[in-house]
Amino acid sequence: MGESGIIVFCTFPNIDEAKSIAPILVKKKLAACCSILPQVTSYYMWDSKLEESQEILMMIKTSHKCYDKLEKQIKMLHSYSVPEIISVDINQGSKAYLDWINESTTT
Repeated sequence: MGESGIIVFCTFPNIDEAKSIAPILVKKKLAACCSILPQVTSYYMWDSKLEESQEILMMIKTSHKCYDKLEKQIKMLHSYSVPEIISVDINQGSKAYLDWINESTTT
């Protein structure tokens, strides 16, 4: 099997921003699929203060080869000064789906 792919997690302040960025990532072939999960509650420290935010979570299915360009594109479009952009390897999955991820993304 070829490359296994990655899932990139990115949070957004609202659904409109997530919905405006997802199609750009797919059309530019930086992502095979962007899944938007509504309303998550995030707790984190920012400027030495505990914050609680209602956010939107996007799961971006892509390939390792696209990560750097994907990250750069998200940073250009995202409203947060330090957006969450983290990836995890897909260790196992349907071969057909993983092949589709790699065929749907380019560098």
